[in-house]
Amino acid sequence: MALALPGHSAPAVGFEVPLEMLAACHGRVQQQCETLLRLATHLQTHGADRPAQEAARAVIRYFDTAARHHHEDEEQDLFPALLESMAGSDAVCLRELTASLCSDHRRLEQRWAVLRQRLLHIAEGAAATLADADVLGFVQLYEQHIAREEAELLPMAARLLSDVELDRIGLAMRTRRGVTATSPPHA
Repeated sequence: MALALPGHSAPAVGFEVPLEMLAACHGRVQQQCETLLRLATHLQTHGADRPAQEAARAVIRYFDTAARHHHEDEEQDLFPALLESMAGSDAVCLRELTASLCSDHRRLEQRWAVLRQRLLHIAEGAAATLADADVLGFVQLYEQHIAREEAELLPMAARLLSDVELDRIGLAMRTRRGVTATSPPHA
């Protein structure tokens, strides 16, 4: 589910194209969700062996950093910029959309907190399992959230935000991650 924006088809995107970077992050979230699903199945057969421990650590690392930064990028930079770009009653639907997406972020964070604790035990090699309902609930909520962002939010942002505003958002994203202009991006 990648956002197709004209002129930006390169697989590696950076902070100079923040909307594309946000869309690329969705692909990485989906990859981590697939890892979670495979890990739940793997644990049933193999327990918390070395591959399970490594997978758990990788998923924790991703959702503790990149996914958290992604939500901050949206809530602290993209959503406010979009709201400022709209005037009068036109902003009502955008306020509803951004409020709903923020609510999704809070629910994802709650679900992640539960999964994270279980993943920490797996990463340590403890005999642990992942409840299918917890994993599926988290993955399905992310799938719905990403679909809405890609169908509604990112196309609206591409249409409404100026190059200057997009540059400001890209700079904020870079700063949030402590990335200099010469460092590679980590969504």
